[in-house]
Amino acid sequence: MKTDIGIIGIGGRMGIALAGEVRAAGAALVGGFEREGTRSNETLFPDLTSLARASAVVLDFTHASAVAGNAACLAACGAAWVLGTTGLSAADEAAVTEAAKKIPIVHAANFSTGVNLLLALAQRMAEALPAASYDAEIVEMHHRQKVDAPSGTAIALGQAVAAGRGVRLEDVRESGRDGHTGARKTGAIGFAALRGGQVVGEHTLLFASATEHIALTHRAFDRGTFAAGAVRAALWIAGKPPGLYGMKDVLGLA
Repeated sequence: MKTDIGIIGIGGRMGIALAGEVRAAGAALVGGFEREGTRSNETLFPDLTSLARASAVVLDFTHASAVAGNAACLAACGAAWVLGTTGLSAADEAAVTEAAKKIPIVHAANFSTGVNLLLALAQRMAEALPAASYDAEIVEMHHRQKVDAPSGTAIALGQAVAAGRGVRLEDVRESGRDGHTGARKTGAIGFAALRGGQVVGEHTLLFASATEHIALTHRAFDRGTFAAGAVRAALWIAGKPPGLYGMKDVLGLA
């Protein structure tokens, strides 16, 4: 039996990529929901409620401002949710957590298989490389239209390093250095965000000591890699009990 999948923002660049991957996976694309004035060649539902009621799983890579409302609607309708939106506030995160009491949700900063393997490696390396000797720096670059910085994936990398070191990212994070900042704090996790052109996504985690540098890098050349991972998550989560899941669960890395 095919899984019925709906897409929020089906007319956007990511929505178009998701639609193609749904079909490639042999699932059933029921259609999507779009903001007023956006055109699409796919079946469009008049509102999110009607889309959710027609779908077993809803894919959502839209804007953080819509997350709380989408969470309430999908929880009320009982549709599973694959959420790839980044830049969420604490209130948005709380809304997702609350919705997960009623529906299954896969929430990830990045749905690329390669990136999620990178996150696992980042944590293992942080466990092995002492923070007192190895400085951790994360550099990311995205297209000029991206609205949040650092990227969700960069933050996820920072969280993986922090977890490996047994600290909270909020306590050691350093972003956007400018001017006379003083010497780098031991144990800090640094972030630098670059924006320009139409870069799909590039992330590098650098561990730097006085005697060696170790770099982990992931480059995405096509949004299809994120779309493929999201559809994989949608097929995995269909029929799962309510709860908040991640790509580690989908990939069997948890």
